[in-house]
Amino acid sequence: MTTTPDLSQFSPEQLRQLATELMARVAQQDQVIQRSELRNQQLTHELALLKRHKYGQRSEHLNVLQISLLDEVISADIAAIEAELEQLKTPPATTAKQQPKRAALPPELPRSEIHHEPDTTSCACGCQLKRIGEDISEKLDYTPGVFTVERHIRGKWVCEACETLIQASMPAHIIDKGIPTTGLLAQVMIAKYADHLPLYRQEQIFGRAGVPIPRSTLAEWIGRCGVQLQPLIEALRDALLKETVLHADETPVPMLAPGKKKTHKAYIWAYASTPYAELNAVVYAFTPGRGGQHARDFLGDWQGKLICDDYSGYKASFKQGITEIGCMAHARRKFVELHVAGKSQIAGQAVEYIKQLYDVEREARDLTALERQRLRQDKAKPIADALHHWMQAQRLKIPNGTATANALDYSLKRWAALTRYLDDGALPIDNNRVENLIRPWALGRSNWLFAGSLRSGQRAAAIMSLIQSAKLNGHEPYAYLKDVLARLPTQKASAIGELLPHNWNAPTDKV
Repeated sequence: MTTTPDLSQFSPEQLRQLATELMARVAQQDQVIQRSELRNQQLTHELALLKRHKYGQRSEHLNVLQISLLDEVISADIAAIEAELEQLKTPPATTAKQQPKRAALPPELPRSEIHHEPDTTSCACGCQLKRIGEDISEKLDYTPGVFTVERHIRGKWVCEACETLIQASMPAHIIDKGIPTTGLLAQVMIAKYADHLPLYRQEQIFGRAGVPIPRSTLAEWIGRCGVQLQPLIEALRDALLKETVLHADETPVPMLAPGKKKTHKAYIWAYASTPYAELNAVVYAFTPGRGGQHARDFLGDWQGKLICDDYSGYKASFKQGITEIGCMAHARRKFVELHVAGKSQIAGQAVEYIKQLYDVEREARDLTALERQRLRQDKAKPIADALHHWMQAQRLKIPNGTATANALDYSLKRWAALTRYLDDGALPIDNNRVENLIRPWALGRSNWLFAGSLRSGQRAAAIMSLIQSAKLNGHEPYAYLKDVLARLPTQKASAIGELLPHNWNAPTDKV
């Protein structure tokens, strides 16, 4: 109970200061409430649109497979929005919500029992507790190729003297009161985002194994996991933006907005650390377009050296202090295409020069940054200077507008950016690292057909950031996700960095 201060003890100046502080505090609380209410309204509106699309009339322009894939996306988006709305509730709703009856798990599946008992069987009054029963809940587990059931048995202990009842609580779980273990959740996400298996195919696979799980349920699991994993994605982005050198690349992905009858071109952007950095990480960003503002929004106030292709969307960032680093592989590709198409001698000579630069890089691969810089100055710089002079001389002989002139102009106009790596041993010669990291998206397009919504694309980008970063650090993605999902519900916000792929250590205990 708070006591009202005696205001007569304060001077007029102190009263004015106290009033100012109270008004500022009230205004700050009002802003928080307004932001929460605005976000609530946005999510509620988005949820209504998704439900109307899911349960309303289907577009005759979509075939059965496209509708099936879109169903997965909408179910996942609805689950994600509902999870965000639950987080916005302050305090949590106290009204009891009737849980739908769940079908019993198949009795023929192997079962393992996990017992949860109180730390002590002595009552606070000093008497010994007596076990009077137990509660049993079952969760469906999955290790690659095998379904099993975890039987969680919680004994009930009572003190006969004071009738105190004690029972161990269930461990915190990424999806409270759900049937999936973290192993099953990890498997569903790995299959969808690493192995490119849409949920309708996973539904068929699980059905053949004797455990029918509707794709709407699988989608709900993914939507809720995506929301829970978001703090980890934000921490990974923060860690990546501490690097002074980054790779960047982008690739188109078809996206179908709910209610529309055709796809339009969205983009997935990849930002990665270099092969010479201590940090091994890649973060993907899904955006509805390719405008340079999307790159600026991701990079924020980051200042460093950006290795990228010649896409004009990065140019504004270079005017704001970011240093452009060119990609020698792109320059080489122009000459390779020219040589393959017409057996051009000029193109062949340029390819040979660039091959010599890459020979130096193979020699410098395992050196320190300082040793690499010295080697490049001794061996690569003379080759680059000779290549530059040779290209300038050849360009004077070639008419404008020809394919050979275009290939030469590509390198000559970008020569400063292409050769900055010679002066910095921390820089790679090309952007191949991030191009390899963006390849899973290109491979998955044939299975996904399209991203069903902006939210689903952003969720895919987040989960794939964790999967690919785990691979970069030598982790098996399934083992990584399974452990992270198990630890995340009880992980302190201040210690979230321990779960990032570059900090994570595999559990030593074998199950």
